[in-house]
Amino acid sequence: MKSTYASGWVLMTGIALCALLASKLVVVGGREPLEPAIIAILLGMLLRSRQQVPQRCEAGIKKSEHLLMAGIVLMGAELHFARLVQQGAAILSVIMVTMLAGILAIYGIGRLLRLPRALALLLSVGTTICGGTAIAIVAPILRAPEDETSYAIGTISLWGLAAILIYPVIAHQFGVRDVVFGVFAGTAIHSTPQVVGAGFVYSELAGHTATAVKLVRNCFIAPVVLALALSEAPRQAGGASPSPSLRKAFPWFLFGFFLLAGVNSAGWLGGGVGSVLGHAGKHLMLVGMAGVGLNTNLEAFRVIGLRPLAVGLIGSGLVALVSICMINLTMGAAP
Repeated sequence: MKSTYASGWVLMTGIALCALLASKLVVVGGREPLEPAIIAILLGMLLRSRQQVPQRCEAGIKKSEHLLMAGIVLMGAELHFARLVQQGAAILSVIMVTMLAGILAIYGIGRLLRLPRALALLLSVGTTICGGTAIAIVAPILRAPEDETSYAIGTISLWGLAAILIYPVIAHQFGVRDVVFGVFAGTAIHSTPQVVGAGFVYSELAGHTATAVKLVRNCFIAPVVLALALSEAPRQAGGASPSPSLRKAFPWFLFGFFLLAGVNSAGWLGGGVGSVLGHAGKHLMLVGMAGVGLNTNLEAFRVIGLRPLAVGLIGSGLVALVSICMINLTMGAAP
């Protein structure tokens, strides 16, 4: 761990512990309805909005995804492939149709509302593949201005955060099965932290399913980056076009997740090792959720303007609707 990251990670850990304690204070019908992940996000947002985040913590907060990714890898130790194999073809079809429909529709809506071409593309890729990560990778290829990149990331963050808070509540009201909600979250919510958070807010099985589905979805960033690079080459022939980095575009941490899942599925993690690793992963994920809150600057959304926000909202709703329809067609149960 770099010493410059330590202060931020300690702060996030403290927020996560506070969230765990707060969640246990309210018990209704023998259950604890306040989810630690949501509390951690809200506490982080509160500190950020009140400007109570020490400057020395900023470097670690910006690298909060490192902890989240490590948590995701460890949670693979509790996943058994048998849960997914039965619906493998259906899940893949949901992912691909949802992504394709989302990319085309969101770009079209953005251009219809007269958003700049690069901003419309950033919103479509960020909404349908992997949130801010996809935007950060694609922006140099499109030569998007920094303000448009910031707008896109802010819009995706806002509506993805709303999804964590809203989707699990709605799904519980309709009695959606855990696996079904996991597939829905993995295909309809934007970034990996948001998907993991929403999934585990719903249930443990939903969280594991959502994580696995989202990691498969993340794999599509590499071909999308290559396709955009090829399509942009003629447009940017007058200057040096940035070369896409496959190393950066491909989510390599998913290998660790699926490797541990494969070891667990083979029955090689005995003596409760899988459970211990999974439990450690959940705690790292909770710390990462605190980072999501601390990285959410509500003040920044005031300068985004209504049109990008409207495109983001419409796009998020459209992707969710397509996901629901595809799940209903392929798995026989709509969320």
